Amino acid sequence: MGETQVTAQEGRSTAGSSPIAAEAAPGTAAASSTPPPASGKPGRLSRLRSLRTPGRPRLWFEILLIAVSYWLYSLVRNAVPEQKAAALRNADWIWSAEKSLGLAFEESVNHAVNSVTWLIVSMNYYYATLHFVVTIGVLVWLFRRHPGRYAATRLVLFATTAVALLGYYLYPLAPPRLMNGANFIDTVLVHETWGSMASGNFKNMSNQYAAMPSMHIGWSLWCGLTIFALASAPWAKILGLLYPTLTLVVIVATANHFWLDAVGGMACLAFGYAVSRVWYGSLPHRLPKWVPGAAKTRLTGLRATRLPRPASEPEPKPGAEAEPATPGASRVPR
Repeated sequence: MGETQVTAQEGRSTAGSSPIAAEAAPGTAAASSTPPPASGKPGRLSRLRSLRTPGRPRLWFEILLIAVSYWLYSLVRNAVPEQKAAALRNADWIWSAEKSLGLAFEESVNHAVNSVTWLIVSMNYYYATLHFVVTIGVLVWLFRRHPGRYAATRLVLFATTAVALLGYYLYPLAPPRLMNGANFIDTVLVHETWGSMASGNFKNMSNQYAAMPSMHIGWSLWCGLTIFALASAPWAKILGLLYPTLTLVVIVATANHFWLDAVGGMACLAFGYAVSRVWYGSLPHRLPKWVPGAAKTRLTGLRATRLPRPASEPEPKPGAEAEPATPGASRVPR
């Protein structure tokens, strides 16, 4: 009889279940059988979050994006009606405002630099070429050396250029060289310099009354601030600051802009930085240098190569990263 009781107790202890487990089981089953919430909104949020996270730039996509963007910018800029009468009136107002401030120095600088032929010819070529060459060079440098900051810095440039289009439409402005009754010298015409889209044989390909804001200043200041913030060499930081300063001298000396046009370009750049700050949650230079998830990679052309592991860091054992450790868990030998 004693054996019978022991057997019954053993059977009860083996097959039976406790009341707590019995109460927990239905809840567990219900939880597992509950369908997941609708993934529409979370899916959109995750996609938005991924767009706002800097990713690894792709060379072919960036080239295509920049080419299409500049084509659209040129198309829209030149599609703005050339409101000549309004542009000339606005130029007279700007010139009068600068005189009232005692800062109407553009004409003096224009004549002084024009008297030195080699200098003004160099500035004409500077105006026609470096605007594109330096900007593209900084983009390439960012792509290769600062991929984690590339997208945010590029957004600054794009937003700056986009808001400038509104300025061209809402405030047509003639450059000083086209003003009536003024004594400015069109240095490209006088010295027959090649390459300027604002004068000479190329003037019909570009809107002549889109001087406000100056994108020569907007883009050059973008280049300068980017180099100053991210370059490690002191000489590079100095050159970064000198570039927009020299550009200001060039646009005034060649009579392509008033100095107030440069102020407009700076305002557009400030707007571009604000857009990037809101979208990425940080200024570009404060973002990580490398792309999240690939912090130890260096972009080389179309693909990324992983940097060698430091000697002080031991090599992980095979499979060590595949099974993350769980607190309190221990492996039981089978």
